Amino acid sequence: MMTHELRSTLLRIDGVRAAYDDHVVLDRIDAEIKDVVRPGVTQGQVVAILGPSGCGKTTLFRILAGLAAPAAGRVLLGERLEPVRAGMVGVVHQQYPLFEHRRVLANLLVRSSDEPRARDLLARFGLAERAHAWPSELSGGERQRVAILQQLMCGHTYLLMDEPFSGLDPLNKAKACELIAELALLDEEQTIIVVTHDIREAVKIADTLWLLGRAPGASASTIVASYNLIERELAWSPGIEHTPQFAALVREIEARFGAL
Repeated sequence: MMTHELRSTLLRIDGVRAAYDDHVVLDRIDAEIKDVVRPGVTQGQVVAILGPSGCGKTTLFRILAGLAAPAAGRVLLGERLEPVRAGMVGVVHQQYPLFEHRRVLANLLVRSSDEPRARDLLARFGLAERAHAWPSELSGGERQRVAILQQLMCGHTYLLMDEPFSGLDPLNKAKACELIAELALLDEEQTIIVVTHDIREAVKIADTLWLLGRAPGASASTIVASYNLIERELAWSPGIEHTPQFAALVREIEARFGAL
């Protein structure tokens, strides 16, 4: 196992419950993300929330982003464990909405005047030559990167990504995984939470995976399993998807999906 240690808590979910009218969607959601420290490496955290369609992933996404209040419980952020509020977390929606009337560089400067940083980010993520392109001229993968960089320009070290692999072919799924891995290296406290139903990609990019769904006999979803992919030696290694242990974990999760 790669040398690492877990330090301060960066995010805590305490007893979150969500309901619509009398229908409970989520219940007893408890989880924690800690700062992962690796000697000689700037290492952020990537947590995948994985679950089948209809299990409440979108509801949990909105609660984590501070866009919806839980019926009970709370979400706390940072070393001071402040209750989450809208604007504290960068949100990257599935359709990657951009300001269509502004060119790429101008999209990054909507809430910041730091043009040198914007240009540095564009260069780091392979978009330097697209700085003056219109959003309508971008590919889906390029739109995704610009939408993420918008959030980084706002100073967010917490990023929530909604179904970042949806609708992508295998080549672009691989590129999206590479992008998330690169994002995690930007800052020691960079914390990326990916909400998805794509099992292979979740295992490929995460260091921690939370499986969301309904336990047998339950009417509401909760975190039915948590996988530490660092301990399983499935984190931070390019090409891990070609190993037997990767295939074994994917099969294990696929087998559980049918019962959720």
